[in-house]
Amino acid sequence: MRSLLLTTLVATALVAGPAWAQDTAKKAAKGGEKKTAPAAAKKAAADAETKVKMQDLPPAVQKAVKEQTKGATLKGLTKEVEEGKTFYEAETTVAGHVKDILFDTDGNVVSVEEEVAIDKIPAAARDAIQKAVGTGKLAILETVKEKGQTFYEGHITKGAKETEVKVDANGKPVK
Repeated sequence: MRSLLLTTLVATALVAGPAWAQDTAKKAAKGGEKKTAPAAAKKAAADAETKVKMQDLPPAVQKAVKEQTKGATLKGLTKEVEEGKTFYEAETTVAGHVKDILFDTDGNVVSVEEEVAIDKIPAAARDAIQKAVGTGKLAILETVKEKGQTFYEGHITKGAKETEVKVDANGKPVK
């Protein structure tokens, strides 16, 4: 799931870069934003992911992946760099649905994203996500467990536009 988001962000940066640079230059001329398109492209390149093999993982991560993916089909492994920090993601399939597990370099689980049916989440979260979908289409719905919190993440498509909504069990937005 993170790979889809990162791919979308990089593609957006590459396509929108020239227009964004013009807009940013106007803001800078007015004394506003001072970032440049090359800086954004550099950040997007730095926050990248690459496919890796099990033997490429640090030993602690290898052990954690093996433990956390018991009973699952391991579809792939990626190394991700986000804001200068390295993470490893195990992409799995469990009982016919996608489950991604993100590990830090010490093998600790950072987050778990698991595809879920809309009727399996709390009513308030379901209502909030369905309201956000509106006339669009719910492409993917996931239960996300991260930093001791559980929330629900809907990936919505409306025409060619893709958006994401995150809500807690009470339907309140999560940042």
